[in-house]
Amino acid sequence: MRPPLAALPVLLALVAGLTVFAVGSDAERGVPEAVLGSQQHIAEDGAVALQAAVDESVSDLRAAAADFGGSKSVPADGMLTLLDRTYRKWRGTAVVDLSTGRLLAARGEDVPLGKVDLRGLPANPPPRLVRDDSGVTRLLVFATLSQGDRQELLVASQSLKVPGITVGRNHTLTVVDRDGATLTSAGPRPRTDQAKALAGAAVREAQGKGASDTAAAGGFDGPSGSLVGAEEGNTRTAVGYAGVARGPATKQSPSSALGLTVVTTVRTERHGAGTGDLRLALLAAAVLLTLAAGVTVALHLVVQRPLLRLRHEAQRLGRGDLTAPVRVARFGEPARVGAALEALRLQLRGSGGQMRETVPQPSAESRVLLGTGKGRRRLGLRTVLVVCSFALLAWPASMLLTLGSTWPHTATVVPRLISDDQRQRTETTADRVRRGINDGYADLAHLATVIDASRPEETRRVLDSSLEQHGRYQSLYVVDGAGEILVRAGDEPRTPKKVRIKPGVMQTNTSGREPVIAAVAAQPVKGAPARSGRRYVVGELKVQYLVGILTRPGLGSVWLVDSAHRVIASNKGFVAFGQVSDGRLRAHMEAARTTKGSAGLLLGWRNPAVAAVAPFNEKLGVASALGWKVASIRPVFWIGLPEYEAQRRILLVGLLGLTAGALCLGWLYLVVVRPLREITQRAEALAAGDRRTVLYPRYHDEVGSVARSLELIRQRLPRADAPPAPGSPDAPPTASTPLSGPGPRS
Repeated sequence: MRPPLAALPVLLALVAGLTVFAVGSDAERGVPEAVLGSQQHIAEDGAVALQAAVDESVSDLRAAAADFGGSKSVPADGMLTLLDRTYRKWRGTAVVDLSTGRLLAARGEDVPLGKVDLRGLPANPPPRLVRDDSGVTRLLVFATLSQGDRQELLVASQSLKVPGITVGRNHTLTVVDRDGATLTSAGPRPRTDQAKALAGAAVREAQGKGASDTAAAGGFDGPSGSLVGAEEGNTRTAVGYAGVARGPATKQSPSSALGLTVVTTVRTERHGAGTGDLRLALLAAAVLLTLAAGVTVALHLVVQRPLLRLRHEAQRLGRGDLTAPVRVARFGEPARVGAALEALRLQLRGSGGQMRETVPQPSAESRVLLGTGKGRRRLGLRTVLVVCSFALLAWPASMLLTLGSTWPHTATVVPRLISDDQRQRTETTADRVRRGINDGYADLAHLATVIDASRPEETRRVLDSSLEQHGRYQSLYVVDGAGEILVRAGDEPRTPKKVRIKPGVMQTNTSGREPVIAAVAAQPVKGAPARSGRRYVVGELKVQYLVGILTRPGLGSVWLVDSAHRVIASNKGFVAFGQVSDGRLRAHMEAARTTKGSAGLLLGWRNPAVAAVAPFNEKLGVASALGWKVASIRPVFWIGLPEYEAQRRILLVGLLGLTAGALCLGWLYLVVVRPLREITQRAEALAAGDRRTVLYPRYHDEVGSVARSLELIRQRLPRADAPPAPGSPDAPPTASTPLSGPGPRS
């Protein structure tokens, strides 16, 4: 009994102290955590996009080199022509003879081969960054191939930029190398020395962190973080950074050798004043301490003291001390057990402390004490616990009412920068999905130039290799002009025959269990009529590949929808071709149907949120013909604004107070009150004449001690079914006892 009564005031005092600290302290730190977290996520998006672009470029060039290798019929200039026809991402390409270093062919702008020592290069060397004669940084990608007995090196040059990252007017996104030198940037240049110093510090932190202690939750596995500068008037500089391919994926990523870091910088205004309320915190703590003291004293007077006195009286009767009357409590179960003990004392005393030949029956005085006569039934300890529970419940209820009355107005506390970042990140996600689909179509177009359907075993080997190398396809197959499958790799095809012969990217169904997205590339066959001789390479994209692109930390719930706003994929689970689950976002999508993209606050008392809609760019690649959009929504209550952080603190202390009170009172009920109610019924039954029921103590505590004492008293009382003593009038006759009455007649 003592532990819950002692824990109750201690826990409530701790909650009161936490209230003063949490509610009274200021949650403002100059720049909201939402802004810093947003910059970190933007840098992570840039790092992921840059890593994917570099790795895709390396993978495409090596795959092309593998397809060209061993073929004596394709000269160096022909290889570059096929590459230029399929992939338009490279600014310049070249083929070099590794044994002599002689340039065999070149296409596009000059490739700065003089900046690289081509002698002693390993097979498929990693990409490198070089500066050409004009000082512009170029990314060089290499792939080795064998043309007969000659080893050749295929080299491609491209600009280093972060693809698909939308930068706002106030943002600066920079890509730097391991030495801190700026390689490329987007947005306005930093205008202060502090911004440049913060960018340099971010690079040093990213380069110095390891993957084991900096792996970010939500899909980014490299080092990332944020920094904030000192005040400059009414503004501060926030910086987010993320390393490229320096996490667990380093061994599988060719871009890991580049040592790149993406840094985003933004200037933001100082966000308001403090959010702590010391007067409210002190008042709430004082009220809680008063309630804790009052409830503790009430439980001590009504529960603890009467139960300890009851244990003493029960032990006294169990020892056989029947001289003094039992001191009966005034309330609840202790009063009822005390009355039963007094009735048992009177019964034992009526027998003179010895076993009587007949069972003593409860007297009228005992029946009054037991409540079986005109005695009045009293309230129990459960009523006391209910009253105490309501008293303690009033405090968290008042805190929650305070939470509702001080709820901030969303439109005034959410900075414009947050909604702008949500829109920019949504547009970045939409661009990554579009680029992924376009890259898939480009892979199929390249396959269409190198495979030969007349050699099915070799074609199947190429398809299996492409299916394993690119994780975006669910199935790959080659069909003829009628749509019949000639060679297949992967899962069973689901694309209708009519769609298989239409080049481009198409959504082939609008209902069913899973969306089917097919990319088709045509392959003309020389020496045959166009209609009957064409072959087509068809690839069906995985929905999980699209889900992986949509899954980004800090972006909230993201949906990919078609032109009729049917769901194609989502990062939160979805029903194919269903509606977006949030009605406010559906209305926002309808309002933004004719615009290129929008973002805004979706107000509501229950769950205000910031949302954005970004359609595919209509002029970039075959994926634009799909007419898809990416929509995102993120509740503002959890994005790290000071006003909402103060509300979460109030909610926290209210729930802690409720939990502490419920824990201690529930503990007291389970350990003391409920066992005591059972003992009360057994004691009253024992005093009323039940001698058969054995009383077992449930716990070795005060209530268990009362139960043991009652069992000793029960053993001292005679049982109703005990045989009479020999020689008593009720004893049965024996053989030595003569029968009474008249004898037989003569």
